[in-house]
Amino acid sequence: MVDVDRSDPDLKFLVVDRNAFSDPATQAEWAQKRLVWVPHETAGFVAASMKKTQGDEVEVEFVETGKKKMVAKDDLQKMNPPKYDKQEDMANLTCLNEASVLHNIKERYFSGLIYTYSGLFC
Repeated sequence: MVDVDRSDPDLKFLVVDRNAFSDPATQAEWAQKRLVWVPHETAGFVAASMKKTQGDEVEVEFVETGKKKMVAKDDLQKMNPPKYDKQEDMANLTCLNEASVLHNIKERYFSGLIYTYSGLFC
């Protein structure tokens, strides 16, 4: 990690308090739900919980609507645990896939954390 001057007033646009995301109960709840990203026509990707597997398809339940749908295994993308929400450095994501990167950027944008970087490239 890069040395950061904590007195820099612009730091509020880059760094988030990691302690807010390390709640063990939240992490356990996330693991129990088996959450994944599912492609969506208008939203890009939406969160869903894996329910059961049948061959090359998985039944998922969408988090926001509760609707169930069969989806090809190859279309699912892994979701990062909540402790990785709003990462400053995309290289720190455990699941570095399209859906997770887009989610991270969206979460940061709506929280006023408008800057990010990926590994060595700022």
